[in-house]
Amino acid sequence: MPLNARSHDTRGIALMDLRRLRAFVTLAEEGSVTRAAERLGMQQPQLTRLLRAMEAEFGTALMERLPRGIRPTEAGAALLNEARQVIVKVDGLRAVVGKAARGEQGRLAIGFTGSAALHPLVPRTLRQFRMALPAVSVTLEEATAQELVEALLRERIDAAFVRSDIIDMPEVRMESILDEPMLAALPPGHPLAREDGQPLPLACLAAESFVLYHRPTQSGLHDPIIAACRAAGFDPVVVQEAPRLPSTLSLVAAGFGVSLVPASIRDQAPRVVTFHALAECSGLSVPLRFATRRTSTSGPLLRFREMVRQVQRDEGSSG
Repeated sequence: MPLNARSHDTRGIALMDLRRLRAFVTLAEEGSVTRAAERLGMQQPQLTRLLRAMEAEFGTALMERLPRGIRPTEAGAALLNEARQVIVKVDGLRAVVGKAARGEQGRLAIGFTGSAALHPLVPRTLRQFRMALPAVSVTLEEATAQELVEALLRERIDAAFVRSDIIDMPEVRMESILDEPMLAALPPGHPLAREDGQPLPLACLAAESFVLYHRPTQSGLHDPIIAACRAAGFDPVVVQEAPRLPSTLSLVAAGFGVSLVPASIRDQAPRVVTFHALAECSGLSVPLRFATRRTSTSGPLLRFREMVRQVQRDEGSSG
């Protein structure tokens, strides 16, 4: 059964394992059973039997025996062309699979709450990840912590940065990144604004109007503030709620009231807002957590987690 460049019976190739295809290509390239056997690390009789077995499966001669060496027949030349393409394709697949296994290729979906995204660690990690692994397609999604957990469980996203601890969900792995101190944010001209930089007792804000985050969307920020105020002896008078942290600061800048915000927001706030550290509020901090599915085996996610930890260490050492 003769072979043509594109019309031969590919069922024969399906019977060939890669080892034999590579051996055939080596035979053709060397033009000698002796040299091909040396290159392949095989015995000459073993290589000769391999060639005869291939010719028996295809039903035609694949190599022409010459007085000094061998060369492909017309059918062998057609097989040689196809074999090389198969080998290149398989080697390419191995490279793709290897990159995916090492987390160097694939897809990664990252979610974050609005306040979590404002911490420098989050954009810094994303930027370094994209620079280090450009072949990974990264998609981002902003939502509430509850929505992000649902997206995790539905496998719509791979990980999420959130500002609250998620409990009673064994399917979710919650990793602590940091616990960030909170600052008092005061509107322009506020009488409590201090130039000496001394920490401000939280009880000094008992008579103030508060601008806080809407709890259903920012419980990780809202709840610690309420708890800290009560520990200081008062229930805060909330005159305005805002859905996002930037809008909270805008309302403070407009004079609606005071607020308590994560320290990392200081550099992104309106300049007219004054920030003060808080005294006697060791428990008043806001978490930054990294949530993933416990069952996830994604290579890109493992690399991203490593990068989160590296950026965390770098920030800790620089601080």
